Amino acid sequence: MKRSLSGLNLLLLLAMGWLAIPQTALGQTDESETEKATPLAQVLEESEEIEGEEEESEEESESLRIVVTGEEGSRYVEPNATTGTRTDTPLRDIPQSIQVIPQEVLEDQRVIRLNDALRNVSGVVASSNDPRGQRFTIRGFDSSSVLRDGFRLTNGGNGNSGFPELSHIEQIEVLKGPAAILFGAIEPGGAINLVSEQPLSEPAYEALFQVGNRGLVEGSLDAGGPLTEDGRVRYRLNVLYRDEDYFRDFTTNVDRFFIAPVLSWDISDRTDLTLDIEYRDDERPADFGLIAIGDEVADIPFDRPLGELEDIFEGKFLRTGYNFEHRFSDNWKLRNAFHYTRYESEFISAGGRPRLDEATGDLLRNFISLEQPSNTFEVQTNIVGEFSTGSIDHTLLTGFDFYRREDKDGLGRGNFFTFAPINIFNPVYGLTPRPDFSQEPIFFDGDTNVNSYGFYVQDQIELADNLNLLAGIRYETFDQEVISRPSLFSPVASETNTNGDAFSPRLGVVYQPIEPVSLFASYSRSFIPNTARTVAGDIIDPEEGEQFEVGARTELLDGRFVASVAYFDITKQNVSTPDPNFSTFSIASGEQRSQGIEVDLIGELLPGWNLVANYAYTDTEITEDNSGLEGNELFGVPENNVNLWTTYDVQSGPLEGLGFGIGFNVVGERFGDNANSFILEDYFLTNAAVSYQRDNWEIGLNVRNLFDQDYIESAENSRTAEINPGEGFTLIGSFAVNF
Repeated sequence: MKRSLSGLNLLLLLAMGWLAIPQTALGQTDESETEKATPLAQVLEESEEIEGEEEESEEESESLRIVVTGEEGSRYVEPNATTGTRTDTPLRDIPQSIQVIPQEVLEDQRVIRLNDALRNVSGVVASSNDPRGQRFTIRGFDSSSVLRDGFRLTNGGNGNSGFPELSHIEQIEVLKGPAAILFGAIEPGGAINLVSEQPLSEPAYEALFQVGNRGLVEGSLDAGGPLTEDGRVRYRLNVLYRDEDYFRDFTTNVDRFFIAPVLSWDISDRTDLTLDIEYRDDERPADFGLIAIGDEVADIPFDRPLGELEDIFEGKFLRTGYNFEHRFSDNWKLRNAFHYTRYESEFISAGGRPRLDEATGDLLRNFISLEQPSNTFEVQTNIVGEFSTGSIDHTLLTGFDFYRREDKDGLGRGNFFTFAPINIFNPVYGLTPRPDFSQEPIFFDGDTNVNSYGFYVQDQIELADNLNLLAGIRYETFDQEVISRPSLFSPVASETNTNGDAFSPRLGVVYQPIEPVSLFASYSRSFIPNTARTVAGDIIDPEEGEQFEVGARTELLDGRFVASVAYFDITKQNVSTPDPNFSTFSIASGEQRSQGIEVDLIGELLPGWNLVANYAYTDTEITEDNSGLEGNELFGVPENNVNLWTTYDVQSGPLEGLGFGIGFNVVGERFGDNANSFILEDYFLTNAAVSYQRDNWEIGLNVRNLFDQDYIESAENSRTAEINPGEGFTLIGSFAVNF
């Protein structure tokens, strides 16, 4: 079943029009114009200028940090990134799509959820709001590929570890397409990298208070500066507490405590060490969404829980590590980094839903308790060197990484043959007492241990002033051990060991016919070992993917505005997806393909007028399948998706400091499962903001989903679980003060 292509040609013409607009046609920004930026961000920029060339070089060497070198007024544009190459490379020289969401956008929108932040990037939509961890669809493929400062946050097959905190994020970088050459086991759709704030060279402090219409109460502190007179030891500290009523009618609140200290030490002029810790303690409802009846989502209020009102999820997240760097010379440097993550999650829920009578609305449920502790250890070591061979310049990267994940003592309890019925049209909660889970049968009891070793080499070759070649390859070997102890579905203990290896190449070229315009083409492959298990306890074979991509990127208005367009074609084989009948297990559905076009616009059009806009056309198909799904579209992928956010800050006069923002999100209809048995309707959301900044304080009011639209944000290949409504009307008032 194919849907309308209406709007595609119009958006392509719009994108090409932006690529062709002369810079003078949109005017220039006077360097004296005032820039509306958070005082902390401005302190950081000013301190970088004062430090001089040596310390500027040190800033550039930070792991996966983007160095801002744009003109004044380009607060929405980040020209350089290291996520795509692990070297400080201008985006215009990278032959792969990379989008960057700067902190200023997150602050203007008062973003709390990662789902909302990623609406600023084409081709990315939420695919799961499982309380154990979010997942996202990137270029058509469901993915848990979320990184924090280049290190994976993956919690087994459940997505990233919980709901990441964004209050201490400097920017979000989204690399489109396979990223296996640098990050190993990454899905071919792309990777999301959350870049943390770093210590400051000058003292700066910011307190933020937020309240909202669902009882939101939030307080946070962001502090940083030097700890020694010579400035060689610096710190950054973020602390946050948040409490809010959930947007559906559970009795459990959304509660979070978060703290993240960072310490940097310039051991010498050429050697740096950074230590960081992040701790997060969460409590929220164990919400497993709505269900489908016929070919649509059940016609019931979207705020109605189908579990019990007191269903609860608790998660504790600890992350710590270091980043060490030594510069042998101006052209050669060594980096070594390590991170350890501990994630403990537990939920108690009437979330098992084995049977629904669609005619009467009678739903059979199972009470479930599931504990899933996980430990990860990751080491990254690389050397970067710059040299020339004749007239050709090279930036050579070679490195090694090690990753280990231990999912130990996972334990699930629940009697799948004892039911707690409820009628979805006329629910009565609490009729079936919650059982004593210590006496319930064990349906899951096992460990998973994964080890991977990666070796990679990459060369960025400047063949001419306007012609660059990127070539690299990664060799990865992995082994995994899955231990299953006797349980309800697997009465016999078993141990399964799997190992394998793969080469993941990447090749790309960038040509600049004129200085502001880059044309690029690339080929890349991915490889990811599967830890997912079938209901029979078997490990699914590894997944493989490959992408062909061509695109164009241009920088307008002296780099203050960036436009890009790309075409991609991705094929993925041996895909694992949630089992529709047993959502805690997986199945393989053969081969899948996604191809499409993406357009991204971001930057300052006129003094004080900023814009973020994107469009994605994504065409997906299951090309091979062993269960009759060939020809179907992939679940949760809209064919058309448009997002826009624009702000204007009054530049002078009595209203100087007053700012306005408005935007919308348009998501086309999608199928809720790979069987294409039901449809998630399209939706249109309107968002707005108003703010006033004066001296060292700012007050603001943000609204999301202004007209309180009911909509389904995501689904996860099931008719009876993980059909997730989006948040209704949301009002956030904020007050920030710097001192």
